[in-house]
Amino acid sequence: MRAVLTRVRSASVTIDGEVTGQISRGFLILLGVGPEDTEEHCRYLAEKALGLRVFEDENEKMNLSLSDVGGQVLVVSQFTLYGNCRKGRRPSFAGAANPELGNRLYEQFLTECEKLGFPPQHGRFGADMQVESINDGPVTLILDTAQLMDAPRRG
Repeated sequence: MRAVLTRVRSASVTIDGEVTGQISRGFLILLGVGPEDTEEHCRYLAEKALGLRVFEDENEKMNLSLSDVGGQVLVVSQFTLYGNCRKGRRPSFAGAANPELGNRLYEQFLTECEKLGFPPQHGRFGADMQVESINDGPVTLILDTAQLMDAPRRG
């Protein structure tokens, strides 16, 4: 599972001219699902992402979490995070999960966010969406469960 997480002052997603999700301060998470991903990946990635301390404290240090600042979450499905641009000029998306698995795990990720106390605003899987954001910082991080879950844990 891959996520591009951006700290935002505000963000929204629009489908067919209708705003379907909108947040103020928080995280815009673009989420891609791979063919080997599982519900465990959803839980792990949600916990990792929503627990990151990337908001500034009174000393201007990135030391506060989403819950510390009362932030919100907007999650948008993004299968193109699995695009392979190695050959030619047109990306291959063969590395992305099939739509059935992708949609199921996208919905599971939304559920995991809610379980963690952050009911997410969201787009719609497979829809043509317009996403707007006002990035804060900017602070943008790439999270990939293939790398994170295999990494040795530090005590």
